[in-house]
Amino acid sequence: MSGRQAKTNAARFLDGLGTPYELLTCQIDPADLSAETAAVALGLPPEMVYKTLLLRGSDSTLLEACLPADRELDLKALAKAAGLRSAALAPLKELFPLTGYRRGGCSPFGGKRRFPLFVHEDVVLLDKMAVNAGAVGLMFLMKPDDFLRAGEGVLAPIVKI
Repeated sequence: MSGRQAKTNAARFLDGLGTPYELLTCQIDPADLSAETAAVALGLPPEMVYKTLLLRGSDSTLLEACLPADRELDLKALAKAAGLRSAALAPLKELFPLTGYRRGGCSPFGGKRRFPLFVHEDVVLLDKMAVNAGAVGLMFLMKPDDFLRAGEGVLAPIVKI
């Protein structure tokens, strides 16, 4: 991204907690907002870049899942970790009204509401990880421990094998 980047709600949230992070920016094609594309644009391995997904559980509970860019969410495993019968991706039209973030810019931090956050357990194997900072092409680079603490994340095996 060029020019000065305005501070996002996600950055204000982390700043308020005193959580350390580095901001990374990259150019993203609006036609391809995938986390894998962001990883390539950032020059980072896809297992280091985590995507954030909003889901609705069988009892209408809303929750978020963070997993590596190159992995697919296992809905049954997520539901089990959350103590639900099932879970499904929330409709895209609900993303902005519920989180305040748009597709490709969804962060687990600083949204309109805080949802239970389930994070793929392999994140603890990383020295640093990247996650969206609340805008397309803007990412936080941070230590997994800081990420988990700030997001009150629950570690679980939530990706398809």
